[in-house]
Amino acid sequence: MSTDADATTTGPTGPTDAELVRTVLSRATSLSLTTTGQTYDLIGLHSVSAQGQITLHPRPDTPLAQQAADAPLGSLAALLEFTDIAPTPLRDRVRARVTVSGWLTPAGGGALRLDTARVSLRTPAGATDVALDEMALAEPDPLAFEEAAMLTHMADSHEELMHDLLGLAGSRLPHGIIRSLPLALDRHGITLRCEYESGHCDLQLLFPGIARDATDAGERIRQLLTAPRNCAHQHHSHP
Repeated sequence: MSTDADATTTGPTGPTDAELVRTVLSRATSLSLTTTGQTYDLIGLHSVSAQGQITLHPRPDTPLAQQAADAPLGSLAALLEFTDIAPTPLRDRVRARVTVSGWLTPAGGGALRLDTARVSLRTPAGATDVALDEMALAEPDPLAFEEAAMLTHMADSHEELMHDLLGLAGSRLPHGIIRSLPLALDRHGITLRCEYESGHCDLQLLFPGIARDATDAGERIRQLLTAPRNCAHQHHSHP
C-alpha cells in the first residue's frame, strides 16, 4: 500500500505542531496526571487559558489536593497526558497524544497552576518536542469545537458525500477499500480514513482556501466537489 502522493500545492497543508497541541488542549475534557508515586484520571477538572496556561481544579477533599498541599517547597512535579481521539468509529482512533511536564503550584482557591517545562506531541507521523515560545504564540484551530459534530454528522447522514470526496483522489488510492469515514477536519482541509481488509490509509483533501469557521468549512467542502482540484494527499498508511 503506497504511503505518499504528489503534493501540488504550496503553503501549509495542516496545522503546525504548536497549533495542533493548542487544539488538542483546547477541546480536551480529560487528562491523565502522574505525580510522584501517584496517577490520577481527571475529568472536567482542568482549564486552559487563551495563552495555553493549564490550571487544575481538584476538589479540596481529594488525594491530589492533599498531595499538592504537602509538596515540599510548595510545588509538585507533574506529567499531564492528553489523548486526541477521532469522533467517528474508526480503527485506531487515537489521532494525537500530547504530554506536558512541569510543576504544579497553588493558584488560589484550591487551583493548581502548571508551570510548564516541556511539551511533546506524538502523532502517526512521529514524535517531537514543541518549543514553549511557539506554544505561547499558537492558537487552536478555529474548527476545534465544531469538528466532532461536523464529522459525526457527515459519517451518519452523508454517505454520498463521502463517496464523492473519495472520488477526488482518482487512481491514487489503492483498490479494495471496505469502509471510509471522516478522520479529521481543520481550517486547511478534511482527512478521510480509508480502511482495507488489512490496514488503512488516510486521504487529506485540501480546501481551495482557509476555512475561518464551521460555515466556511461547509462551503469549502462544496467547492471541492464543484470545482475539483489536484488537492489530494495520501499518507499515514498502516499495515
